[in-house]
Amino acid sequence: MGTASSLVSPAGGVGEVIEDTYGGGEACEIPVEVKPKARLLRGSLRRVGASRPGGLIGASFKSTASVQELECVAEYERLKKEYEIFRVSKNNEVASMVKKEAKLDRENKRLRAELQALQKTYQKILREKESALEAKYQAMERAATFEHDRDKVKRQFKIFRETKENEIQDLLRAKRELEAKLQRLQAQGIQVFDPEESDSDDNCTDVTATGAQSEYWNGGALGSEPSMGSMMQLQQSFRGPEFAHSSIDVEGPFANINRDDWDAAVASLLQVTPLFSHSLWSNTVRCFIISTDETRPEVDIFIRNYSPKLQRICETMGYFFQVVHFPAENERPLKDVRKWEIEKSSLVILLLHLTLPSCLLEDCEEAFLRNPEEKPRLIYHRKEDGKVSSVSVQQLIEQISYVNKAKMIDHIGGVEEGAYEIYNCVEKIIKQDILGCEMTELEGKDLGNKEESTVPEEEVFGDVLWDAHDEQEQMEAFQQASNSTCELGFEKYFERLNDLVAAPAPIPPLLVSGGPGSGKSLLLSKWIQLQQKHSPNTLILYHFVGRPMSTSSESALIIKRLTLKLMQHSWLVSPLTLDPAKLLEEFPRWLEKLSARHQGSIIIIIDSIDQIQQAEKHMKWLIDPLPVNVRVIVSVNVETCPQAWRLWPTLHLDPLNSKDVKSLISAECNSANVKLTKEQEKQLERHCRSAATCNALYVTLLGKTIACVGNTGNIDETLQQCFQCQDTVSLYRLVLRSIQESLQSDKEKGLLREILCVIGVSHNGVSESELMELYPELSSAVLASLVHSLHKMCLLTYGCGLLKFQHLQAWEMARLEYMEEGENVISAYRQKLVEYFTMQLSRDRVTWRSADELPWLFQQQGDKQKLHKCLLNLFVSQNLYKRGHFAELLSYWQLVGKDKSSMAAEYFDSLKEYEKSCEGEESMICLADLYETLGRFLKDLGLLSQAVAPLQRSLEIRETALDPDHPRVAQSLHQLAGVYVQWKKFGNAEQLYKQALEISENAYGAEHPRVARELDALATLYQKQNKYEQAEQLRKKSFKIRQKAARRKGSLCGFALLRQRALQLEELTLGKDTPDNARTLNELGVLYYLQNNLETAELFLKRSLEMRERVLGPDHPDCAQSLNNLAALYNEKKHYDKAEELYEKALDIRRRALAPDHPSLAYTVKHLAVLYKKMGKLDKAVPLYELAVEIRQKSFGPKHPSVATALVNLAVLYCQMKKQIEALPLYERALKIYEDSFGHMHPRVGETLKNLAVLSYEGGDFEKAAELYKRAMEIKEAETLLIGGKATSRHSLSGDTFSLKSALSPNIFLEHGQR
Repeated sequence: MGTASSLVSPAGGVGEVIEDTYGGGEACEIPVEVKPKARLLRGSLRRVGASRPGGLIGASFKSTASVQELECVAEYERLKKEYEIFRVSKNNEVASMVKKEAKLDRENKRLRAELQALQKTYQKILREKESALEAKYQAMERAATFEHDRDKVKRQFKIFRETKENEIQDLLRAKRELEAKLQRLQAQGIQVFDPEESDSDDNCTDVTATGAQSEYWNGGALGSEPSMGSMMQLQQSFRGPEFAHSSIDVEGPFANINRDDWDAAVASLLQVTPLFSHSLWSNTVRCFIISTDETRPEVDIFIRNYSPKLQRICETMGYFFQVVHFPAENERPLKDVRKWEIEKSSLVILLLHLTLPSCLLEDCEEAFLRNPEEKPRLIYHRKEDGKVSSVSVQQLIEQISYVNKAKMIDHIGGVEEGAYEIYNCVEKIIKQDILGCEMTELEGKDLGNKEESTVPEEEVFGDVLWDAHDEQEQMEAFQQASNSTCELGFEKYFERLNDLVAAPAPIPPLLVSGGPGSGKSLLLSKWIQLQQKHSPNTLILYHFVGRPMSTSSESALIIKRLTLKLMQHSWLVSPLTLDPAKLLEEFPRWLEKLSARHQGSIIIIIDSIDQIQQAEKHMKWLIDPLPVNVRVIVSVNVETCPQAWRLWPTLHLDPLNSKDVKSLISAECNSANVKLTKEQEKQLERHCRSAATCNALYVTLLGKTIACVGNTGNIDETLQQCFQCQDTVSLYRLVLRSIQESLQSDKEKGLLREILCVIGVSHNGVSESELMELYPELSSAVLASLVHSLHKMCLLTYGCGLLKFQHLQAWEMARLEYMEEGENVISAYRQKLVEYFTMQLSRDRVTWRSADELPWLFQQQGDKQKLHKCLLNLFVSQNLYKRGHFAELLSYWQLVGKDKSSMAAEYFDSLKEYEKSCEGEESMICLADLYETLGRFLKDLGLLSQAVAPLQRSLEIRETALDPDHPRVAQSLHQLAGVYVQWKKFGNAEQLYKQALEISENAYGAEHPRVARELDALATLYQKQNKYEQAEQLRKKSFKIRQKAARRKGSLCGFALLRQRALQLEELTLGKDTPDNARTLNELGVLYYLQNNLETAELFLKRSLEMRERVLGPDHPDCAQSLNNLAALYNEKKHYDKAEELYEKALDIRRRALAPDHPSLAYTVKHLAVLYKKMGKLDKAVPLYELAVEIRQKSFGPKHPSVATALVNLAVLYCQMKKQIEALPLYERALKIYEDSFGHMHPRVGETLKNLAVLSYEGGDFEKAAELYKRAMEIKEAETLLIGGKATSRHSLSGDTFSLKSALSPNIFLEHGQR
């Protein structure tokens, strides 16, 4: 049967081996219990019996089925136990694996975090390593430079010492020989002349100004100094004031011109704006036509056929063209309108035939006989054989030919030919007399190319992009604000503003606050006028912000304009970044650069600064410390002033008091001959008591409303209507309704609505010519009448030829009156403008107007697709970029979601497509300009690698289409070299600059400003390569070229303006003896003096003196002025005896007539002292020099730089008199003042240190002399770096820069006067 164990364990009773998941992987045996077979059977039977009552108790033990069943049950039990054991072990194993997995996850996360930390640490260490290496190399370079400088100073001092020791030995030998010779002569009884009794001027030494007409350092080493016996001369003398370091000494560009005379001459010159022709009215060539019914055919033909041609000519030059013609009428209801149009007109054309209606006589007299500004006038006279013109026509022509220089066209023939003759003559007048193109055309003839007759605007400032329209808009805003005759009790505010200028630095900006229309702009403009009149030495930079979202409120353009104005006053024509962030960062540096060299104060005025977009962010330079001579004044609306600015010193404009209200309303009423009753005045006084109704703008508008009603209307009824208006906007609405009621037809009322709405939704305004194209039914007469009414009532004004709202309240009124329905109305009018300017683009009329308006309109509409298409119009983008609207162009691209690289790629692809359609030389030249503009744009974006390709393509096209030696090829070479300079590829840049220089010299001559530009660029390149000597030589050469060009031009309009003004003044002197005529003669003398015509100047100055003595008496201060000027002229001619006599007379008069500290007295004292020293009369000069010091101390205080200048000059005089002991404390005191005022690295400190070095050497203190001279040389080399364009910070005590007065400034004569 087998054993029981065989049933259970076939393996012979050996236990199974199961891997222990808890025991570290070792095997263990699990025993299986084996029970005897018999016991198993008994147990089975018992269970069966228990489960089956009455069953088979006596069953057979030998039954086979029962045995098998028992075996199966045993096997089942065994397997069940094995399964349970296996299941438990596997569950334990799974749990263990889960724990291990969680543990590994945590470890993985920890290791990843450590890896990231290690990576960051590695990057940080790598950057620190790179910074350390860079700092190491910089330190090595500085060390090498320092070693080089030290060795250089040692060599220079060694040469200096050896040279001076040799000189001393030579002098001692010569002294011994002379003493021996003297003894021999005395022994022979010969009388010897004492040289001390007559000092010549050979050893006369001056401390002169570091001005624009002398080099800063006259010698490279002390060994080159001329002598040891007296104080060294820092610079060679030139025609300029000796004390030229202070505001009291700034009198004129040449020697000894009195400030009063200079101011008078400048004021006369500035009556004609030097930047813009006096014949232009707000950037518009306005042609006013007076015609009879007989000449109406010529007028119609001229307007229809030739006016568009003239408009296109003006558009290409950036001007508007407007023809104004009133039909001939028997009655003149628009008399005031016609008179206003004649005053604005650039050119008046009178068309006559046989008769002249009496109704036109008044217009003819106004235009031709009363023409004080001598604007161009033209008379067209059509004649017929056998017919004689009327007496009135003949008399008018005779009067005009006698009084005025009008041009005449005598035409015999048809009206078509007559209209063509008028067109030819008008075109010539516009180009030559109005826009002044004849001078550029003459310059272009030398090149034999008409294209070169017009110089790009950026040529004026090198590579700087300048927008003349923005500048003219600012000039007009200032003039319009300052032309008001109303003062509004501003005297108390003027005193506060004057205190700000005189207050010691540092001082935060002054906040001028007030409500809308309270007179902030008027106050600032009036104060600017006073400052320009009484302190011509003060440089004033102003900006008037217009309507929000207009160009004048864009922060990047404001900062760029102010920076360019600073550059105008410096000869350093440096590249100017157009990146808004960098521009904002560099503006304070330019401010420091100019302030360090400017003789007087610098005042920056920004009106309505709170209207600037993101003012706090973009004007953050206001909160930084400003240079000591810089003051900032900003005006804000009291309600919208940023919170951070409210802590600044504030000048709040109070509401008008009853006296000011009454005077303002009376002035308006008197101008219209309207008389108010006492009761009406009381009613007005009671009404104008609240803050809103005693507002300056409100009162002005109220006065104009009453004056407009005049004697024809019911003033009481008008007053009651006005009294219901409790703020300015509601009063504006009343004014608008009164204008609407005065119109004769519904058509005119509708046109009025259209005009105001179109202006309101535009970016910067709309011109009159654009309005007439937008609305063909609008005639010039109706438009002139509407604009006159709106302008008269302070609703509209002109800005650079554009009609815009005069005040924000007027714009708000138009919005409330006509656009209350919401965005739908606004969108409709914007769409009208979009269609108009889009039509211009389709006709290839890409003007500055379409570039200004169209992208902005698309931006406002949110139409990114059309904006994108507009930006890809290459001529639109070129126009924006060339006018310096860089930030605006970038903002448009950002709006359409393009980055710099994709923008560059799209421009390049557009140019490639455009190039396929280019045929002919003219189109290829235009293509080259587009490529160059793209290259410059990409360079300004910092995409240097992408900028090279378009610039090279531009160069290739110009070399092929023009000539390899053409000046435009030099322009391409210059721009490409600029990219290589930024790319640090100096070798390539140098080669290109030299090629451009060679081409420019061959094309223009060696003394042309464009040659100076290439020299400046090469000098800057050498400066970057540390080739300072080569750079300095090129800068000197460039500087001399610019000087000659400045003297040749005189200003942007040239000396032609100066001669024209001189002729005008000469004509004024034909009258009788009056103080005004005497002053005019004096001005003429100064003007001829400026032209080096000394003989003519002497004649006029003598006549002025004689007339003043006759009219005013010989002891009048004006006579002293003439005496002073004559003395200066004789001093210039080296007639010193005559000059001495006249100076002494002038000094005697001024001592008796003026205060002891008066600038004019100090001026005469100074120049008489200089003359005494020049004549060798040192004893007479000493008390005058001491008096000059005393006057300056009284005027400016003991620590003013002007006092230091006087001390230096007195010290020089003592050194000439061998009184070194008296000179030493004066030098030391002057040095202390200069260091405290300007910093330790200012050139004036260097001048004083050099003088002290020589003084110490003469005293035997050689170590101190070497130390002082070394400091002086350090300042000199730092100055050389600054001239190279590297501005340093004033706050680092080395931030004194060297800036020279720019001959390109619109106030050129004034700035030369400030030198």
